[in-house]
Amino acid sequence: MRKQEWALARAHPVSFASERLIAQIKALAYDAEVLLRATAGETGERIAVVRARTEASLRQAKADAAAAGEQLARRARLASIATDRYVRSNPWQAVGIAIGVGFVIGRLSSRR
Repeated sequence: MRKQEWALARAHPVSFASERLIAQIKALAYDAEVLLRATAGETGERIAVVRARTEASLRQAKADAAAAGEQLARRARLASIATDRYVRSNPWQAVGIAIGVGFVIGRLSSRR
C-alpha cells in the first residue's frame, strides 16, 4: 500500500453513520418511488411539476447513494489492507494489542 492510501484509510475510517446515511437515502428513494406510483393517475400542472422535481431528486439520490456505497467499500478495503500490512510488519505489537483488548473485554464481562 502506498503512503497516500494508508493516510486516506486512516483519515477516513469506515463508520456506521455513513452506512446508516446510505440506508436512509435508499429508504427515501423507495418511499419516493412508491409516492410517484401512487400519484401516477393524478393530473394537473402542480402535480406534474412536483412529480418531475421528485423524479429528478430521486435519480440524484440514487446516484449519490451508489457513489457513497462504492466509496465506503473502497475505504473499507483500504483499511483492511492497511491493518493486514501493519499486523504482518509488527506481529508482536499486534499480539500485545489483542491481549490487551481481550483482557479489557474479559474484565468488563466478568463484572456482570
